Amino acid sequence: MPLQIGDPAPDFTLPDQNGASLQLSSLRGKRVVIYFYPKDATPGCTKEACNFRDRWDSFKQHDITVLGISKDNATSHQRFITKQELPFTLLTDEEPCAVATSYESYGLKKFMGREYMGMMRHTFVIDADGNLELIYRKVKADTMADQILTDLGLN
Repeated sequence: MPLQIGDPAPDFTLPDQNGASLQLSSLRGKRVVIYFYPKDATPGCTKEACNFRDRWDSFKQHDITVLGISKDNATSHQRFITKQELPFTLLTDEEPCAVATSYESYGLKKFMGREYMGMMRHTFVIDADGNLELIYRKVKADTMADQILTDLGLN
């Protein structure tokens, strides 16, 4: 059965851009935004990351943690963070992408007539109790952060 609002968010531990492990359940008591994205430094992913960066003050003001997750390694994440001046954590979910799979955000994709397995652009908001509060399966990369703030009544 697909993940639904109100379900417990699947817990995970992943390495961040510095190689340190982050466990989702350690953030209990805070609201957390997790956004899955295909690849560092690509046009859509850069737009999405920069939208979160540009709304960072609002997320910080409301004590909301933002976590970006892709298959990219720590070095790639560090370059992306530096180039785009991203103030939030990026996590690495390498093949077989177990965390993305648990969030139904990894699977068969099609691009230019080619099929391949890849990370899907999905976003989840987790409440302070560790439950899924909002689920976005259709994401507009350049306005995702704005949409979350609006839907949470924080805009």
